[in-house]
Amino acid sequence: MKLGAFEIFPVTDGRFRLDGGAMFGVVPKALWQKCCPADELNRIPLNLNCLVIQAHGKNVLVDTGLGDKENAKFQSMFAVERTPSLRDSLRRHGLAPEDIHLVINTHLHFDHAGGNTVMNGNGTLRAAFPNATYYVQQGEYEDALMANERTKASYRRDNFTPVAQLNQWEFLRGDTELLPGVTTVVTAGHTRFHQSVKVESEGRTAFFLGDLIPTVSHLPLPYIMGYDLDPVRTLDTKRWVLDRAFEEDWLLLFEHDPLIQAGHVRKDTDGRYVLEEVTVWP
Repeated sequence: MKLGAFEIFPVTDGRFRLDGGAMFGVVPKALWQKCCPADELNRIPLNLNCLVIQAHGKNVLVDTGLGDKENAKFQSMFAVERTPSLRDSLRRHGLAPEDIHLVINTHLHFDHAGGNTVMNGNGTLRAAFPNATYYVQQGEYEDALMANERTKASYRRDNFTPVAQLNQWEFLRGDTELLPGVTTVVTAGHTRFHQSVKVESEGRTAFFLGDLIPTVSHLPLPYIMGYDLDPVRTLDTKRWVLDRAFEEDWLLLFEHDPLIQAGHVRKDTDGRYVLEEVTVWP
């Protein structure tokens, strides 16, 4: 779709499933299962929605999905269906990996950075986007390298250390405008240095949420994932983003919703934020 002078469109790396209880934290299953029915293993379906921004002659990719490096056990555990894959999704829009100039990772969890790297025929790893500069918050990269017992299952070094070996990382320190109108915004809570991406052109604004608000069902303020390292920080960040989105009419882009990619928020009669003007790309 057009966003002022820019083009933005979602690309997908398929879908997977995560435990519903973990996805909704302290919210009881009796509430969350109304919007997100679970399978026999208590897993709910999630999309792997990434974003392409075409601005100033550059192709920007936000997040890279799961990638194709994981084994059969991993794929079964998370019910991975990479149809289409990110590469196939890009091809549908006339893009090859070599055409991507910037890759922005909201953070380095495996479902957001797994497609950063691919396997060579000789068993070594290389950057999936050879002509791109990759961007992430420096603190996020350091936390990924120093992962502890609480976080190490989410951080897989094969997704980010080969990019460092190829000198393709550029580390950010706070909110940063990478191109005129394309800005990374630190939205901490899920991780200490999680970032979202704000796109502004000709008076219009889109905001790619990453894991701050992973699905439409997470719009209510207390609906916060058990995966979040600092849920109280997430609460404050969500409130700030939703207030701005309502007041300034931002288009919110959801990374994991299985049905809806984007929409605007309004307040219902009780003052709660709900989605309207829903956008579903084909």
